Amino acid sequence: MTQAADDSCTLVIFGASGDLTRRKLVPALWSMFQSRVLPEPFAVVGVGRSEMSNEQFRARMREAIADFARLQPPSQKVWDRFAQALFYHAGDTDDAALYDGLGRYIAKIEQDRGTGTNRLFYLATPPSIYSTIVTRLGAANLSRPPDGSSGWVRIIIEKPFGRDLASSRALNQVVTSVFAEEQVYRIDHYLGKETVQNILVFRWANGIFEPLWNRNHVDHVQITVGESIGVENRGAYYEEAGALRDMIQNHILQLLCLVAMEPPVTFDAGPVRDEKTKVMHAIRPIPADEVDRLAVRGQYGPGFVGGQRVVGYREEKGVSAQSITETYAALRLEVDNWRWAGVPFYLRTGKRLAKRASEIAVQFKRTPHLVFRRNPEILAEPNLLILRIQPDEGMSLTFGAKLPGPDLRIRPVEMDFDYGRAFGGEPPEAYERLLLDAMKGDATLYARGEWVDLAWELLTPVLDTWAVGDPQKFPNYEAGGWGPAEADSLIERAGRSWRRP
Repeated sequence: MTQAADDSCTLVIFGASGDLTRRKLVPALWSMFQSRVLPEPFAVVGVGRSEMSNEQFRARMREAIADFARLQPPSQKVWDRFAQALFYHAGDTDDAALYDGLGRYIAKIEQDRGTGTNRLFYLATPPSIYSTIVTRLGAANLSRPPDGSSGWVRIIIEKPFGRDLASSRALNQVVTSVFAEEQVYRIDHYLGKETVQNILVFRWANGIFEPLWNRNHVDHVQITVGESIGVENRGAYYEEAGALRDMIQNHILQLLCLVAMEPPVTFDAGPVRDEKTKVMHAIRPIPADEVDRLAVRGQYGPGFVGGQRVVGYREEKGVSAQSITETYAALRLEVDNWRWAGVPFYLRTGKRLAKRASEIAVQFKRTPHLVFRRNPEILAEPNLLILRIQPDEGMSLTFGAKLPGPDLRIRPVEMDFDYGRAFGGEPPEAYERLLLDAMKGDATLYARGEWVDLAWELLTPVLDTWAVGDPQKFPNYEAGGWGPAEADSLIERAGRSWRRP
């Protein structure tokens, strides 16, 4: 066999028969393979409880690719070449014998396929068994390269990383007792989106906006992640999570950090993650007695979405009829540092909202002197920069322009950039970028353990306050709207209003 490239590896997926593997991971690997960015030679070993042969596993993954992959196999010959790298190993993740057998199986595959001894483990399982898998990997000496090998071992852990500060710290203690921090990749698929990564390029590859990116020119920032769907078949999971844990603790706080962070010394993993962690340290804590003023929660009731009548959250499968789980959450945060002092960041997310929209809206301050004051009916709107993450990926800038005619009238107009029109084609899926980064050892888009703890620490007062409450207050917004009235009050108290995407 020829010598494997440094990035070639064997990817071991725990939870290989689960939804994440079927919908995201293997379709992403296939698209990487067909785009010729997947390091070769490679191997994928699926691990699950179900008994299955390699051929049965390959057939299932072929179906998954047909249903979910960005790219489809151009021929049976190309598919067969990819399928030969797929293997399956059955066993109970709580059984030490599974890991001993897995180690021998991986070693044989490495020898047969010439992948070298680089190994990437992926935990696509329920979070409740993360600790067990990590501990068993350590006990079986699978957390380090084989003796005498120059290979590497890394592990990707899916969110949620804990469900509160205490469980996050406990899990982190287990993980770092087996793996070194530089081996651990805590994945947040949101950071793999092209439009999210473009926030950093937009800020630091252009000299126009960065001089304005501060408290002197920015009035406030709104970050919205809205979904028109309900909880679908995830009611039981969502009952344990809720909007604050499911979206704000990870995705939305990561977006806030990308907007607020200082330029790193270099665009390498260490400096980038250092700057994001500094932002988390700078966010003003939420005192327990201020939760009601700075945070709003909601739960959707029956309503209409896309012209179709839908049930309320409490009528969803797996949801308690007296549930107090929030399906909507909004926060007002402030970053207490030199750049952002006094600029509020408004965050919101919700299920069953009017439309699916993820965006960052940066509203600039009004002009300091209104030269049109002799015409009091003329009011120039403040400039607004919109970074659209999904759908309709792109960005727009709103500014004032004079309407044609003899009278002095101002109307806001937009300059718009659309990814699809500008670059054509379909951008890679988030998991494609993140898997490739992990294979290359680039942790820039992955969360550091300290960052995760700081996020939980920030939200703990809100979680504790919301843990008790009167279920009669829910539902408090109709499906198909933009959330509860209390969320409007949250931002209107300061004379501002939510943008309608």
